[in-house]
Amino acid sequence: MRTITIAIDGYSSTGKSTVARQLADWLDYLYVDSGAMYRAVTLFALRKGLISETDFNKEALIETLSAIELEFRKNSEGKSEIHLNGENVEKQIRTLEVSEHVSPVATVPEVRRKLVKLQHAIGENKGVVMDGRDIGTVVFPNAELKIFMNASAKVRAQRRYEELLERGDSITFQEVLDNVTERDHIDTHREDSPLVKAKDAIEIDNTETNIEDQFHIILQLAKDRIAGRI
Repeated sequence: MRTITIAIDGYSSTGKSTVARQLADWLDYLYVDSGAMYRAVTLFALRKGLISETDFNKEALIETLSAIELEFRKNSEGKSEIHLNGENVEKQIRTLEVSEHVSPVATVPEVRRKLVKLQHAIGENKGVVMDGRDIGTVVFPNAELKIFMNASAKVRAQRRYEELLERGDSITFQEVLDNVTERDHIDTHREDSPLVKAKDAIEIDNTETNIEDQFHIILQLAKDRIAGRI
């Protein structure tokens, strides 16, 4: 059976990571959360005081990029988790604070070049499911299967809000909705690799689709591509 590369792009909080993990587990492929990589760089910048509510020292971040090492390691349950300079930061990168600053960090061309280079190296042997915002257009333009995920902003904000509440974060729904809409604007309007649907991507709108049904739809698409049926 041949192995393929699967690229899953889309807006924030559309469940890209969830379905990508499910797909990778079912196919026994490597799962790579590219968004976690940008979040880890953002966490690094926050810890170093390079970004705040009022200031972003882009030049200083660029100068310190060589000090950032990222790696995905599987935990005891076989789930892939990101490590920043040897530290497991899977939980720390999911906070609203990181979410509020990740889009500006992701617009920095030097950051994108560093991470795209790493993503290319990770996926060079195929058998990879990678999700993000420019996987099908920039990272793996020749991926055999490209998915573009979408949903209404309010539905995406509600999902994210519930997730943050479960983590114990003290936030309001409006704060999360504002963050979602702001990230949408930044992601789609940045000069370097903006969020766009690849011409050959299959769009999945999951505004009214549950996780299980969505997984089976995408799994069937993957099976068909692997078998060469479509």
